[in-house]
Amino acid sequence: MAKSVIFNKIRDPRLTTIRRGGTLLDSDHHLLAMWAADCAEHVLHYFEMVQPSDNRPRRAIEQGRVWARGEITMSQARTAAFAAHAAAREVSGPAREAARAAGHAVAVAHVAAHELGAAAYAIRAVRAAASQDQREEAGRQECQWQRAQLPEAIRELVLDDQRLRNEKCWSLFSD
Repeated sequence: MAKSVIFNKIRDPRLTTIRRGGTLLDSDHHLLAMWAADCAEHVLHYFEMVQPSDNRPRRAIEQGRVWARGEITMSQARTAAFAAHAAAREVSGPAREAARAAGHAVAVAHVAAHELGAAAYAIRAVRAAASQDQREEAGRQECQWQRAQLPEAIRELVLDDQRLRNEKCWSLFSD
């Protein structure tokens, strides 16, 4: 199976920190990480139902929040992302998508554009858990929930990012 890539070839400067040549403020970067963690945590139960003793995705979400508070380094957060993605490879269905959401959530510390990965994989988890005839509606409701959680300071940035990368994210952000 071909690996899916949700990133554009050229990075959006609005999702690149100032110190790396972009326009993203640290405060907004931290808000993106917290929002991504919220998205991943909202669906984490799909993973924990299947793997109740595996705390890697939960720890990844926690590490994303800890990074946003300035209590760990980006490298430590990135290690947690790798662990969550490893956990995802050991399961399937909604559990896999939930663990991937967790991995992307903490990876926001490394690359802010992972924020959309956390949201997209959370929607995929909800859709995978729903019956075939309810998948579209379940995904739409999850997307609405996510958008309701967006802090005002990053709302337009994330909504525009969803619009720009929607096709790469399996068209999950369409209204």
